[in-house]
Amino acid sequence: MFYNVLKAKDLVDLKDGNFDRDVLMEQGGSSLSAIAIKKGEIIDTHTSICDAAVYVLDGEVELHFNAQKFTVDKGELLMFKKDTEHKVVALKDSKFLLIKI
Repeated sequence: MFYNVLKAKDLVDLKDGNFDRDVLMEQGGSSLSAIAIKKGEIIDTHTSICDAAVYVLDGEVELHFNAQKFTVDKGELLMFKKDTEHKVVALKDSKFLLIKI
């Protein structure tokens, strides 16, 4: 998949479900994944073993960190440190890149 031009709209799709993930690149503990999630769906509380960033390609998601929550809209980026417990709530049908470094 390296050296290809990829269209964001074609990276991942919700054909048959409420959530889909496609790992685009992976090396050691670092990765780049495209994620699609339907409105109202939740990615339950979990912890990342790497520093991470979420870049919203389409839609709107809300990330919850303990008592704080952040709304991330199309074209916005949210970065957070490893070992930070969080969950993701889709406010709209959404696609985002998850970058772990």
